[in-house]
Amino acid sequence: MSDHFKRDCFEILTRRAAAGEIDRRSFVKAAALLLSVPVAMRAKMAFAGDQLVIANWGGDAIEAFQKAFGERFTQETGIAVRIDGSGPTEGAIKAQITSGKVIWDVVDADANLGIAFGKEGVLEALDYNVIDRAKIRKGYDYEFGTAGYFFSYVLAYDSAKFSDEAPKSPADFWNVDKFPGKRTMYKWMNGMLEAALLADGVKPEELYPLNIERALAKIEELKPHIISFWGSGAESQQLLLEGEATMGYIWNTRAILLGRDTSDQIKWGYEGGFLNSSTWITPKGNPAGRDNAMRFIASSQDALSQVALFDLLGNGPANPQADALIPDDKKALNCVSPEAEAKQVTLSAEWYADNYSSALEKFLALVSK
Repeated sequence: MSDHFKRDCFEILTRRAAAGEIDRRSFVKAAALLLSVPVAMRAKMAFAGDQLVIANWGGDAIEAFQKAFGERFTQETGIAVRIDGSGPTEGAIKAQITSGKVIWDVVDADANLGIAFGKEGVLEALDYNVIDRAKIRKGYDYEFGTAGYFFSYVLAYDSAKFSDEAPKSPADFWNVDKFPGKRTMYKWMNGMLEAALLADGVKPEELYPLNIERALAKIEELKPHIISFWGSGAESQQLLLEGEATMGYIWNTRAILLGRDTSDQIKWGYEGGFLNSSTWITPKGNPAGRDNAMRFIASSQDALSQVALFDLLGNGPANPQADALIPDDKKALNCVSPEAEAKQVTLSAEWYADNYSSALEKFLALVSK
């Protein structure tokens, strides 16, 4: 679930700020402002005509979104941007829509939610006369949502344990004879079902529709070697840092930190990884109006803004024109560069939109027993 990824990004920003790697001044101001205003009051503020409210997952993403997207939009339009970090869960979005009391203008959501809610007729269709399709990676210009940024699930491993040959694929991850040691996997199913099926011999181009039962059987086979199904990026990082797990499927943003923190003892790559996107959506009846929401989404496509978010969090730019602006020494970290994308499987938002709830129920039943 990308909401867990978003929360984790904010944790990373806090850590970087504490280490003096990014400027804390604007973060402190934004956080102080947000924390001083109750949620109920923020809801009332959202109806003010001179501001636009963006829903994300709180913490450090308040600062990241304000720096990368909000400041530019305000300069362009004079409209203040406020970040509501209370968390746009599926239930929260649905509750606003069904009650008729929408308080968010643009929401940082899972791509599958944009498709599912779009079919229900509760989202504004995007205005591609305002939003530039040329600034969206091919295939992510949905009718009711468009990519905001990208992230990946990658295979990270302790190179001190595998000095002769490194694990690089789902098949290697499942090969406990050749690559002994405990593993860790994401406690939600995104990317993990796909990894299991690839390890079981399914070809990447034949993954969808996912064979749930086959994937779960493959994961159950590996369960004796899984020390933990991690629920937060910090947990996944700690398991590898402390040597409890010799390898794991983790977010690329955490893998980047692990490489830096261990002088590259913990290695990783995009080979055998799984690429996912977050998506901007706009609920019908948003307080600032459809036109302003479209203007914000268009503004967020700016290549410099996309690179700013990459620098802060490690998220891949949604605008392909931003790739060239990433410094040469960081280009290999971009999860959605042509080179990295070619090595990965892209998760199907369409499949998850149709199958998420039923598949997740079965997956959680397996990992929790």
